[in-house]
Formats: sequence, structure tokens, C-alpha cells
Amino acid sequence: MSSPLLALRGVRKAFGTGAARKVVLDGVDLDVAEGSCVVVVGSSGSGKSTLLRVVDLLEEVDDGQVLLDGEDVADPWVDADAVRARLAMVFQQYNLFPHLRVLDNVTLAPRVVHRVPRQEAEAAALAMLERVGLADKARAYPDQLSGGQQQRAAIARALVNGPELLLLDEVTSALDPELVGEVLDLLLSLRSDGVAGRPTTMLVATHEMGFAREVADEVVFLHAGRVHERGTPAQVLGDPQQERTREFLRRLR
Repeated sequence: MSSPLLALRGVRKAFGTGAARKVVLDGVDLDVAEGSCVVVVGSSGSGKSTLLRVVDLLEEVDDGQVLLDGEDVADPWVDADAVRARLAMVFQQYNLFPHLRVLDNVTLAPRVVHRVPRQEAEAAALAMLERVGLADKARAYPDQLSGGQQQRAAIARALVNGPELLLLDEVTSALDPELVGEVLDLLLSLRSDGVAGRPTTMLVATHEMGFAREVADEVVFLHAGRVHERGTPAQVLGDPQQERTREFLRRLR
């Protein structure tokens, strides 16, 4: 049996000190196989976003291992920039540079960080914008786009470098309800068709249960920084075994 692309082993993370210390991740174990989609669900404050930030090395772990293709990237001696070059994270807010055109937002990292020549970077960016349905917006500025279009541009920016793992942190939470569908449709397409002939590996934090049912290989229910239940969408969302999972789903309904 092959090793997972991403494996978390006993990951712990707390913020604050003394009486104000709050444990956010409390011994989390998690596997993400290459080409799979693992969806993390849970209430606000359950640790979902911190989990993704730990994987992207935006937060240091207090204990445990974050294994990317077998290498413990949580080791303080690891080159964090080299690790992040293998990952891509899309946040709740789009984080597009407002003074740059969409095309320039998407090509910025390839040109500045990876030293890709402008012509080559723009060709790849235009192909990716076509992939996400924004080819006609390449020369628009972010404030000329809808929220859904801005989030699709952010996803294009994340994918253009060909990441091994795509991290998605509540990417629909800042959108008006009528715009949620277009972003979820894009993620469904990425899941089914992949990118550049390669399956897309995703770790997703979301409150969109319909998306989780349709896309996830595994759903992980996080509560108070611990994994309380995991399994297929049918198991966790359709027939939960843990009372905390049932309470969470009742509140959603």
C-alpha cells in the first residue's frame, strides 16, 4: 500500500499562554492520498482553518509531524519556501492585488518567485484562466469582477504553479449565496477532470455539506481540535455514529 501524499501524526497547536492558553489542534491524525479529496467539517472554532495553515507552514506545530510525501515538513530545519512551492492555498478572502490585472495576479508568483519568463508565464496563466472560465477577464482588475469571479481567479492563481496539494479554506464563505454555486461547480470540475492531465489532490475545509457529499473521498468531522469521526460522506453525513457529529448536522439543518 502506497504512503499518503500528506500525513498528519499527533499534531498539536495552541495559542496563548497560562490561563489564556487555548488548544486548537489536539493530537490530529489525518491522511490525504494522492488524487483524493478529503473534506474537513466542523463548527466555527473547531480548528479547521488552523489545520490548513499548519499544513501550509503558516503556523508552527507545538508537537507532532506533518509528513509531505514522507518528509516531516514541520521540522524547523526544513526550507519552508521550498515546501510551500509544492502546495497552494486558497483563502476565504480572495487576496488578489487590487492594483494588478487578473493576468498579472496569476503570473506574479511564476515570474517573481519561480523566475518563469513573462511570455511563458502569461501563456500558462491564460490557459488556466480559460480552465476556470475567466479567459475574457484576464485584463480586468479585481474590482471589476464579481465575488465568485474573484475567487475563481484566486483558484487559477493557486493552480498555475502545478501544486501537488491544493488547500481550500472555506472558499465560499465570503460569497453571496447566488455566487457559491459557480465556485463549487469549478471545484467539482477540478475534482473530476484534474489539471494538466493530473488528478487534483485536495484538502478542503468547508461548511458546504452538499459539496462534501458529492466530491469527498473522506469526510473528517473536527470538534474542539480533535477528530471525532471520519469516513465516507455517506457514513459521516448520512449515518453518523458519534453524538457530537449528529448534533453538528442537526444544527446545520
